[in-house]
Amino acid sequence: MNYLQSMGILAGGIGLFLLGMALMTDGLKLSAGPALHRILAAATRTRWHALGSGALVTALVQSSSAVTVAAIGFVNAGLLGLGQTLWVLFGANVGTTMTGWIVALVGLKFKVEVLALPLVGLGVVLRMSGEGHRRSAFGTTLAGFGLLFLGIAVLQDSFSGIAQHVELPQGNDLGSVLLQVGAGALLTVLIQSSSAAMAIALTAAQGGLLSVESAAAVVIGANIGTTVKAVLASIGATANARRAAAAHVVFNVLTGLVALALLPWMIGALGVLGKALALPPDPAAKLAIFHTTFNVLGVLLIWPLSGALTRWLQQRFRARDEDETLPRHLDANVLAVPALALDALQREMARIGQLAMTLAGEALLGKPSHALQARHKAHASLDQAAEDFVERMNRATMSAQTSQQLARSLRVLRYYHTTAEQAMNAAVMNRAPALLCAEVGEAYQRFRDAAQPLLELDAPVPMATDEPDEALGAMDRAYEALKSALLVAGASGRIAIADMDEALRHFSALRRAVQQARKAAIMSASQGS
Repeated sequence: MNYLQSMGILAGGIGLFLLGMALMTDGLKLSAGPALHRILAAATRTRWHALGSGALVTALVQSSSAVTVAAIGFVNAGLLGLGQTLWVLFGANVGTTMTGWIVALVGLKFKVEVLALPLVGLGVVLRMSGEGHRRSAFGTTLAGFGLLFLGIAVLQDSFSGIAQHVELPQGNDLGSVLLQVGAGALLTVLIQSSSAAMAIALTAAQGGLLSVESAAAVVIGANIGTTVKAVLASIGATANARRAAAAHVVFNVLTGLVALALLPWMIGALGVLGKALALPPDPAAKLAIFHTTFNVLGVLLIWPLSGALTRWLQQRFRARDEDETLPRHLDANVLAVPALALDALQREMARIGQLAMTLAGEALLGKPSHALQARHKAHASLDQAAEDFVERMNRATMSAQTSQQLARSLRVLRYYHTTAEQAMNAAVMNRAPALLCAEVGEAYQRFRDAAQPLLELDAPVPMATDEPDEALGAMDRAYEALKSALLVAGASGRIAIADMDEALRHFSALRRAVQQARKAAIMSASQGS
């Protein structure tokens, strides 16, 4: 096999591995999205729970990125504090070491045709036969596993050919080690997967292309390189997203520096540990245990520093959250997990709904339109951001349940939009109702007394769609009485016809604003029950 052929096979092996990882992760996120949601929600109690949840979910989903965006979604939604979120992220670093063990103990130990090809075949059958069901997502996961193992086997073949033509940076001097770390970081940035970089390092060491110590330096570099993705994802994101990304960088860089400083001693000690645990003596197993050990060591190092780190992060990235016109929960990172993206959308919709109801309440009190402009601008900005977020959600594959919930959320969003617009329409009236005539002023007061409670966030709503809404009915009766008083006053000449027409438009807009707000509240309550 010549050099060009080996390089072509290497590129194909990396492609198969990345495709397998992508399919496997997508399938697991789609089939286990609600479980991911529940497991991480349970991580709010202690740092041990958060650490364990992050490690467990990452080991199951095989994507630290998925867990990272899930954690960011939870902290943005207010379900996790920043302190607990940091421990979920640190746990994800430990959980991602499972990839090394899969490669070392499975991918490099079995004949590919025995394991990989049947998984691909079975996965494709399940995917094609279970369209629209969870079985399809499970089939995607199995096919992804098969392609991942197939990619590992191709990498092995390519490295055996490349070893005859290429000599990678070796040596234990500072320059060589830094070059190896840089190669690992660059490789991770280029292929956007630390797991793939880890697999390449393991197979290169197993094929004799790298020494164990050199491959370990590449693994450290891959761990540091994965922070670039988090940093890029946090650009323009919410404050908590940027804080989480900063913590991710601090943890990975600190862990990498300590592992580099202890590298020669760790390799020797882990060789002894591997023998004690009856692990295979080959380079891949040593590197897998090295990867796990230095990430666990990083957790031990950050443990006493986490309180100070959390306080420092909370003092950073504050300006964005002070702007009412900017979303606080619509972080693009959560789009990778549809269930969490929906949760983020609903959290932001609570802000949008509060603004819409406040606008309606202020219009009901007779505030002029110029006094509502700033709040209306904030509502319009958030409404547009939510619509853009939904468009991006629609590009991802989601379960039938998530799709149905998204449709209901969109309907609520439209109700809030109409509420705000009708409130602004009502606020253009030039004269207060009480100035028209006494009877109209009294009828308007009764209407306002009936409508005001419907715009309160804690107002009780019917629990079933067929249950009569007594509060809305009382408001409608008060509106009809107001309308009748206004028409009588106009017909008798006590108010001018032009003033009567303007008042009718004003009262109609107010009534519609309250009706739309009430419909949004009822639908939101049924969605959350």
